[in-house]
Amino acid sequence: MGTRLLSENLIRKRFPHIRYVRIHSVGKHMANIYAWNDQLRLEEEDRIALKRFAATDLAPYVCFKVKEYSKVQEEAVPRVDDVPDNVLRAAMNRSLDLQGIVSVMNEMFSSGRIAFNEYNPWSGLIHWSVNTPSALTEIEKELIHRYLYELVPLGATFEIQYDQEREHSSR
Repeated sequence: MGTRLLSENLIRKRFPHIRYVRIHSVGKHMANIYAWNDQLRLEEEDRIALKRFAATDLAPYVCFKVKEYSKVQEEAVPRVDDVPDNVLRAAMNRSLDLQGIVSVMNEMFSSGRIAFNEYNPWSGLIHWSVNTPSALTEIEKELIHRYLYELVPLGATFEIQYDQEREHSSR
């Protein structure tokens, strides 16, 4: 599976003159590559080369569009922040799979579990559920979303359902 972090790293290695690069999944097996060179431009030859590189060397199941980096703000691409080392290592692993994503995410829970529910191949939407013994804070939910964003393959989007375990009482 090709993640955002892995794909951006591959682009930086192949195109060292591209100073700014950002990739964002827009769903339905589609992703955008946003790029600029040192002069804060995307030259037409770079656009063509990036498109060709994406089609041959990145995720083969994803249709990439190449856009100017300035579109990141206009198109409300989520900000990216630092992630824990285990998330970074997993995202950079070319053989990351569904089981690997679940494993990395569950390592981060002191209590509770994340589970894969369903994948809709027509929409590229992955459904996850998080089950915890107590309600999660908004910050905890944001961290889960941020880490999944880095682990989910390009061309897919996701939804998370949060469930709190109900205590069973005996009479």
